[in-house]
Formats: sequence, structure tokens, C-alpha cells
Amino acid sequence: MRSFRVLFPLLMAAVLTVAACGRGGGSDHPPEPGDRAVARVQDETIWASDVKREAVAQGLVGEGEPLDVSSALFRRVLDEVIDQKLLAHEAERRGLDNSPLAQRRLAATRERILGDMLVETVVNDKISDKAVEAIYQSQLNLARNSEEVRTRLILSRTRAEADAVVGVLGQGAAFEAVAMERSIDDATRFSGGDLGYLTPDVMPEAYRNALRDRPAGSTVGPFQTEGGWAVLRVEDRRRETPPTMDQARPQIVRYLTYEGVRQLLEDLRQKASVDVLLQGGAQSPEPASAPEAPANPPASPVPAKAR
Repeated sequence: MRSFRVLFPLLMAAVLTVAACGRGGGSDHPPEPGDRAVARVQDETIWASDVKREAVAQGLVGEGEPLDVSSALFRRVLDEVIDQKLLAHEAERRGLDNSPLAQRRLAATRERILGDMLVETVVNDKISDKAVEAIYQSQLNLARNSEEVRTRLILSRTRAEADAVVGVLGQGAAFEAVAMERSIDDATRFSGGDLGYLTPDVMPEAYRNALRDRPAGSTVGPFQTEGGWAVLRVEDRRRETPPTMDQARPQIVRYLTYEGVRQLLEDLRQKASVDVLLQGGAQSPEPASAPEAPANPPASPVPAKAR
């Protein structure tokens, strides 16, 4: 954990998702204290908590955020829950829920829901204010010893073009004007090559090495990068300005949640008997239910080269 800027990648998104399907309500008794019946579909009650759960599953509101039953968002999600119920009832009427494929998919959904409930019970309960404060203080100490550098960039295709840029700058041309005229980096050329303030740990290695110990006002380069030949000007150096506790808290909570899930899964794998039956490099036919591959699959797009 090097810096607040790169501290907590959004890894949690791929760990667990909240499944919101099937029959969420149905009872005539409120499933949660203070819950409110908001609709009925063929004698099945839909509660406000069912709508809230669907909104959370879609990422429309956070788990701890309110959802006003009189809002347009609530009504829109309520309509979606009603549609879900109608589709599920019709599928049951046609006996679709009795097929082996349906049973496997319903079982998979049940497992996802139970897994999420386990995370809420075991992991989320351990995320205390004390744990958040401890992480924040440790990162605050790192930030106090970390430096931010503001630079401007002129990126050229060849070494010869970069040498020409250095020559023009040496004759007194304004860096911003040369960047706008000659830089091939469209992301920064129209702002005079301004890269803003960055900490060394988020810079590409070539930039980090070139800027090491160079004072404000220095022109650095040319040096080769993945995107071309770079010439930099060091505008300013300053101590990193850390975020406040309130600003950092969502990232810290995500990090603690991810770490809790990782540790929980590690413990479960150590206790369970897990045998992966795939043989290395062995080819096997796809399941019969898999869609047929297109006769002429499209070519894979070539990713854009980073700077």
C-alpha cells in the first residue's frame, strides 16, 4: 500500500455480487421492522425492502443509503420488481422451473445469495471505526513522507524530433507553446502538456527514473517511453496532500472488505476438500448448451499503446 492515490483498486467488484431474483417477499408479515407493503402481485406482497434490495443490487443506491418510497427512482424499481414477479409466475405456470437447467441456475443463484449473506455476517461486522482509523493513520504517515511532482510533457515519435524540441526550448521558446504545437500526446497537448501533480509510485518507470532528484524548473530528457520520446519540465515539487478521513473512508472500507473476503476464502479452502478435475493443456468439448461459435469470429481489437 504505497499511496492513497493507488491504495485500493476496485477488486471487490469481482469477488461477490448481490443476486436479486426469485421471490423476494410474499409474506403478509413485514420481513423487516418498520417495513411497508407497496404492492401485491397475485396475492403476493411486495415490501419496500424488496424494492430497496433490488435498487442496491443494481447499484442505484448504496447499502446504507435511504430510498424514499415517494421518489421516481423507487417507483421505477418497483415496476421492475413487479415485472420480475409476473415473469416468474408465468415461468412457474409453464413448468419451466422444473427443468434440470432451471434447477441448476436457481441453485447457483441461491449460492451467490448465501455467500453474500456470509460476507455481511462475518466480514462486514469486523469493519469497525477502529480498523478504519488504523488504516488511515498508517497511510497518513506514508503520505507525509511522500512527494508530489507537477510536470509538463512533450511527446515525440522519434529521437530526432525530441532533440529538435530540446533545441527549440533552449532558444527560449515557451514549453506550453511547444507542447501544443509539437506534442503527439493528445491528452495533454492542449493544456500545454500539463500532467498535474503525481506521486512517483503512480508514474511509469521511465518517467520516475528521469525525474529522480530533478529540481523545479528543470527540463528533463529526451528519454524513451512506451509511447515515444519524452521531454519533461518540472513545474513544482511538494509534499503529498493526503485526503481527509471522510474522503478516504469509502476506499478503506472497500479494502477491508476485500481483505476480509480474501481471508475468509483462504480459510475455507484450507478446511475443505477441493479437487480441480481439469488436466493441464487437455482439450475437452464444450457443453451441449454452449452457443455455437461464429464461423468467422471478429478479430481481437488491438489495445491502444500507453504513454
